[in-house]
Amino acid sequence: MRINRAIDYFPEPVGPTSVRIIPLGGVEEVGRNMIAVEVGATGDILVFDAGFQFVSEEASPGVDYILPNTKYLEKNASRVKGVIITHGHLDHIGGIPFTLPRFGTPPIYTQNLTSIMIQRRQEEYPDVPKSEIVVVEVGQSVTIGSTKVKFFPVTHSIPDSMGVSIETPQGNVVVTGDLKLDHDDGTPSEREVKIWGELGKDKNIFFIADSTNAEKDGFSIPEKRVIQTLEDIIKTVSGRLIIGTFASQFERMIHIMETAEKLGKKIVTEGRSIKNNLEIAEKTGLLKISKDTIIPAQDIGNYPPDKIVILSTGAQGEEFAALMRIATKQHKNITLTERDTIVLSSSVIPGNEIAVQKLKDNLYRHGVTLIHYRSSDVHSTGHGNTGELVWINRQVHPKFFMPAYGYHSMLRCHAKAVEQSGFPKENIIVPDNGTVIDIEDGERMNIHKQKVPSAPMVVDGFTIGDIQEVVIRDRQSLAKDGMFVIIASVNMKTGKLRKSPDIISRGFVYLRESQNLLNEGRILIKKTIEDSTRNMNPIDLDYVKNNLTDVMAGFLFARTNKAPMVIPVLIGM
Repeated sequence: MRINRAIDYFPEPVGPTSVRIIPLGGVEEVGRNMIAVEVGATGDILVFDAGFQFVSEEASPGVDYILPNTKYLEKNASRVKGVIITHGHLDHIGGIPFTLPRFGTPPIYTQNLTSIMIQRRQEEYPDVPKSEIVVVEVGQSVTIGSTKVKFFPVTHSIPDSMGVSIETPQGNVVVTGDLKLDHDDGTPSEREVKIWGELGKDKNIFFIADSTNAEKDGFSIPEKRVIQTLEDIIKTVSGRLIIGTFASQFERMIHIMETAEKLGKKIVTEGRSIKNNLEIAEKTGLLKISKDTIIPAQDIGNYPPDKIVILSTGAQGEEFAALMRIATKQHKNITLTERDTIVLSSSVIPGNEIAVQKLKDNLYRHGVTLIHYRSSDVHSTGHGNTGELVWINRQVHPKFFMPAYGYHSMLRCHAKAVEQSGFPKENIIVPDNGTVIDIEDGERMNIHKQKVPSAPMVVDGFTIGDIQEVVIRDRQSLAKDGMFVIIASVNMKTGKLRKSPDIISRGFVYLRESQNLLNEGRILIKKTIEDSTRNMNPIDLDYVKNNLTDVMAGFLFARTNKAPMVIPVLIGM
């Protein structure tokens, strides 16, 4: 029997007066960001970002990370001239060791801090081929392959964040990366006005912009307000202060430490990612404090409580992170008291609500004072609200616009806000991963009916490849209802069982308390096997296995309302 398999779509190279844009990841989810831009005039393909997406154990058990699909780039590897990394967050750099070697390990172009973070990550994979890293600066123009690109600064929650403008004969393609605006109550700063005003002087045919916070109206809380709030807390708190934050919030962590040092306080850092990123901050000259300001956790008792500031990972309620270990009395050096003040300087990432609630409950059991983003301005997003996004779009005034970086709902909200600001609806494309968009002669947008391969790639132990739906489905089934293993010896001459079948149950029922079910099951197993083999010559054990699986699955579901994985092992003797 011939099985019809879908043939992957790989369109011919774009014409000399056209530009092609293909989001390969990051427009149907938050994470695994990757966009390919193909310049017809030069034939070059430039790739923007190479991130991964963290996965929930419930949705994809056993999978470590989800990656963008790179089959299109693998097919066109000779034309991929460079990978431009907009900033150092893992949803933009995390996939580098896994994906870049698949399409020729092209050079990476990024700023200094991001380059160091990439190098640190590469050290975790010493046997993987590594790309050359070219360090660039904002305001600089470089030629990648035969295509000229210009880098410009953007405001985000990590230093050295940048956007990119790709020059083509038909006009520029502008990619923002993740961003927000530096503003004062909705009025963009002079720096923002200058940056975006200069960018808008060019002819921009296609604009790709961050949508992560596009479901929120108005303007986001400025980071300077958060820093001022944290500074006030550090100054006024009467006991020990513990601040939980994202390790990637360089500017925030640096300001906390500098403020603590000015006030004569000692700092304890808890969490490997915070320690790593502070080392990077020192190496790049971002952090300049005295060596004796940071003390080890075991020395906390040598100082008055109001002279201690603890900077910790784990504000998302991660089970093994420092803050949860402190909250559950599992930290060997830090024990909470009623005099302690805890600040959760982060918002709740979607999906982490239950974990964060458990963290808060565990913290409150110690009688501490807890401050979080809902009760005080102790966190600001790194992504612009719709007010900021619409303002930016107007400054760039592109011919065509594509919202990116977020779930489909976020992209839709971004598109609707831009449309309501007066942008032509027909010039907006809300893509899926793998959508092929051709801008022809700088005037027409052609959306291909077919998509390039876009099924997620996964990291599963040492394996990298397509999600095998059957494997994931099997793991989900095992996690939900367990397995029911039948081991039986069959006389290959008569089709009769040589002895009563053995049964192994894992994650389904407790055998000692299910003797009636097992006795009925053994009778049904014997009957099914012997009925299946009656008048069969020679005996086909594969047929018997399939029949036994169907019968026992129906029996077990009828008796327990559960659907364990039924695994028959028949031994012919």
